Amino acid sequence: MADSTMARYPVLADEWNYQWGLVLKGIERVWRATGDDKYFAYIQTNIDRFVQDDGTIRGYRVDEYNVDRLNTGKVLFALYEKTRNAKYRVALDLLRSQLDTHPRTKSGGLWHKKIYPDQMWLDGIYMADAFWAQYVAQFSMHNYQLAIENFNDIAHQVILIEQHTRDPITGLLYHAWDESKQQRWANPITGCSPHFWGRAMGWYGMAIVDILDFFPREHPKRSALIAILNRMCDALARVQGPRTGVWWQVLDQGGRPGNYLESSASCMFVYTMVKGARHQYLSATYLDVAQRAYQGILKEFVRVDDAGCVHLNNTCQSAGLGGNPYRDGSFEYYISEPRVTDNHHGVGAFILASVEIENVGI
Repeated sequence: MADSTMARYPVLADEWNYQWGLVLKGIERVWRATGDDKYFAYIQTNIDRFVQDDGTIRGYRVDEYNVDRLNTGKVLFALYEKTRNAKYRVALDLLRSQLDTHPRTKSGGLWHKKIYPDQMWLDGIYMADAFWAQYVAQFSMHNYQLAIENFNDIAHQVILIEQHTRDPITGLLYHAWDESKQQRWANPITGCSPHFWGRAMGWYGMAIVDILDFFPREHPKRSALIAILNRMCDALARVQGPRTGVWWQVLDQGGRPGNYLESSASCMFVYTMVKGARHQYLSATYLDVAQRAYQGILKEFVRVDDAGCVHLNNTCQSAGLGGNPYRDGSFEYYISEPRVTDNHHGVGAFILASVEIENVGI
């Protein structure tokens, strides 16, 4: 899939955004697994279209205050590690500086975007907090007290959004939470959006297992993050497709007319469960859940064409809340977004899931 993606998209993107950062993160994992520098070269070529010699990033502005813009910065760590080119460190510092002044809810949660005041989305934990945790671990540990304060804040983001979005009956998490309860999509009592969107929970699960890579073992909140991961994966296992092994676009509405099996979320859940079990955050039983899901992904979504190129089908192109035209978070909204092939969300998640499957030999 990595080779097919590189052949399809020599240039991944025309703007600095999170989707292609996910693809590059997957390709980074392939580079580390194989040692083949063609993968590193592909990452560097795409990043260097944006990161200038002085470390500024074409098209990025701190004062946009959009957590999505931080995600692609995750591959800058590998670029700096291998090349020691100062421009990558300057770019990392620039992205990290956004978090110092990023607007927050009254309870201390980072807004998803400045244009979405008082809102936290599950997606944002992957975009911002996984980047933040790696930055602290790699560049801030010389000031241990400051580092711990940062990890306290990262843990607060993960815990806060679960406290407000977790449904006590199903254990699933709603896509987003509006602390002000002003949005039309927000429940007037809880502030939550109305449905459990697969990819939103996928982002959140991947975020937790990635954050734990860098979270100090002695930190008092580490166990709380692992407990959240276990609660979430337990809920996901209960809504896994009994016949296919994969998951639905709207997670708890399997079989409802219009709902469909969605590839990006299914790949994200496999990544989360396998990595979680590999690090013993989760029971080894989740390897069975993930293996069945991965076989379902290969059967339901993956196609190899006559030229040997690998494709991934049935990925939700995009989904969000609010904005103009207004996205109301209804079931009808989530199933109305286009389903596409070889979308960055799905391809990046598939590569990450595949590397994890290979890591444990299943």
